[in-house]
Amino acid sequence: MFCVMIATVVIIIIGFVLLIKGADWLVSGASALAKKHNVSDLVIGLTIVAFGTSTPELVVNVVASLGQHSEIVLGNIIGSNIANLFLILGVAGLTYPIVVHSNTVWKEIPISFFSVLILFVLSNGFILRGNNILSRFDGLVMFLMFCGFLIYIYRQMKIERAENNESTIHKMPGTKIWVFIILGLAGLIAGGELVVDSAVKIASALGVSEKIIGLTIIAVGTSLPELMTSVVAALKKNSDIALGNVIGSNIFNILLILSVSSFIHPVNYDTSFNTELYILMAGTLILFAAMFTGGKKRLDRWEALILLLGYLVYVTFLILKEV
Repeated sequence: MFCVMIATVVIIIIGFVLLIKGADWLVSGASALAKKHNVSDLVIGLTIVAFGTSTPELVVNVVASLGQHSEIVLGNIIGSNIANLFLILGVAGLTYPIVVHSNTVWKEIPISFFSVLILFVLSNGFILRGNNILSRFDGLVMFLMFCGFLIYIYRQMKIERAENNESTIHKMPGTKIWVFIILGLAGLIAGGELVVDSAVKIASALGVSEKIIGLTIIAVGTSLPELMTSVVAALKKNSDIALGNVIGSNIFNILLILSVSSFIHPVNYDTSFNTELYILMAGTLILFAAMFTGGKKRLDRWEALILLLGYLVYVTFLILKEV
């Protein structure tokens, strides 16, 4: 039994390595492709990088949906968004204060909040009373909202013209770009399957609920690409990528990935996830409020520390509740 558990842990670590490396290759290739077409850093952060770093969540959720593991489907996305908002922005903001554009304050952050609110309304059956299922119809509603978000980004691209920065990412050959993208996708798919299968085995062996596994191990594991991307961006003082990556990922996770998950198989919603949705909405409001305290339109180190401490308290509460 012990040897089997060790082997399962090793497999899940290999899965995470594939996820992280796959996301790294995909983001590198996709960012190079975007730069070739003169797209701004803010748009890259909200779209290409956000989608690239959210791909692990997408792959994990597709695999979990096919296996009808609803708690992993929900735990992965909601847990990842909480990790993005509290853990990743906390660490990135402690690394270097994050300056925020006016558009992000008044548009992207509210869109992120609204996406959580929509998930709360749909999954709790406020539209179809007594129906605590994220149905294919609910998924369609979220997907159409995601299309609306893309239209907004497209209009943003037309308004914001990127400057022609001479960076090494411009010089990546076209063939290399596509090799990175293809290898990245392959790594993500393989890693996603290993992580879901192993996590379910660990949950069964330890008697831990799939919900807790999804909210912690899988959520943090699939959020590592966002963490790496945002911290590196903060070190390079590229606030657009650091914050755009997190906000964009949170929007992608709910409106795109959960809609795709529900298309594959309707997701049974456990109302105990409402606590996490309240935390997510509260965290988004805290981030919005932080834009008007301390340095205006900036996430200062002390504000980032509050987010990080909030995440540590949340994880401690989860563990104590499970024991």
